[in-house]
Amino acid sequence: MARFNKIFAGPVTEVTPQVQERICAAAILPGTALVESGANFAQAGANSGEKLYIAQDNYLALKGTDDAWPAGDTVIGMEALDEQFFNVRVPTAVNVARGAKLTTNATGRFVLATTGQNVAVVAEEAFNNTSGSDQLVRVRIARRNTAVA
Repeated sequence: MARFNKIFAGPVTEVTPQVQERICAAAILPGTALVESGANFAQAGANSGEKLYIAQDNYLALKGTDDAWPAGDTVIGMEALDEQFFNVRVPTAVNVARGAKLTTNATGRFVLATTGQNVAVVAEEAFNNTSGSDQLVRVRIARRNTAVA
């Protein structure tokens, strides 16, 4: 069961993020990272340095944050601004401290960045994921071209 019921977390005074809609060949979980692949979306790979989009929950089909977009479906990818908050998918056994720098793993989930890796997002909350499943963690997008020193 997801900790949050939405991927875009505000602020409520901010207009919702700009989105791109593209076909994705694989099933996509909300809160994972997407990248452009020609005219389509693909799941972001490990330590992606490309422009990232956050997969939105499929509210159009009344689906929750734990319901994957089916393969071959049109997926909504949110373009994030610095002042916006998102709930992103973090795998089990990842312990996130507030202010932790996160990058993407091979499945588009967010993990702790290490030396030399691209920083995609910065945690806005601490969460020790010992739940045995992916969980959503509140983050803010990192500025582009950021790397862990």
